[in-house]
Amino acid sequence: MKEKDTIEINVIQLLKALWKKKLLILLVAIVAGTAAFAYSSFVVKPEYRSTTRIYVVNRNQSDKPGLTNQDLQAGAYLVKDYREIILSQDVLEKVVADLGLNINAKILAKKIQVTVPADTRIVSISVSDHKPDEASRIANALRDVAAQKIIAVTRVSDVTTLEEARPATGPSSPNIRRNTIMGVVAGAGLVIVVVLLLELFDDRVKRPEDIEDVMEISLLGVIPDMDKLK
Repeated sequence: MKEKDTIEINVIQLLKALWKKKLLILLVAIVAGTAAFAYSSFVVKPEYRSTTRIYVVNRNQSDKPGLTNQDLQAGAYLVKDYREIILSQDVLEKVVADLGLNINAKILAKKIQVTVPADTRIVSISVSDHKPDEASRIANALRDVAAQKIIAVTRVSDVTTLEEARPATGPSSPNIRRNTIMGVVAGAGLVIVVVLLLELFDDRVKRPEDIEDVMEISLLGVIPDMDKLK
């Protein structure tokens, strides 16, 4: 029979090891949380997000008033096409030219987020920028240019503005509270993992039971530590 090397994990011993390092865990958690708070508050520039929403009417001018079920089903399939049109190079370059922005179309695309809520024909266009007024200005301009492009490409009858983009009253990022909590958790978690690994791979003899495990013989007696008895 081949002997198999096994590692016995003493949960109580691990908990004791963590308890001994509780001050170190707490200190590292506080330092990491403070660092995350300082980085989010003073290093990262806040960004503001403005959102405008549009609704696309997918029918011809000659159709009868009102929307049919066929219109709604067709519109649901086309909303993804609208997203691609909004983020197309022609639309972005025209927005850059119309507003006189000092960025190119690729950089502008990174500021834009186009979302389509499930089971709707509403398209939300969000723009993030370090200046709240600039974010709303770009969002509204993008909506106007994209509406013209959507009508020209898909031959829809109208693109209705449901909501104008307005300057945000508060930053959308960074989330200082979330980053601080993540810093605290990450700092504490890192120390806990290191302490557990050191304890698991520590093969030193520190307890009477360790001698029995290593030597595989019964322990007859233990010489007490006289210093601890005083």
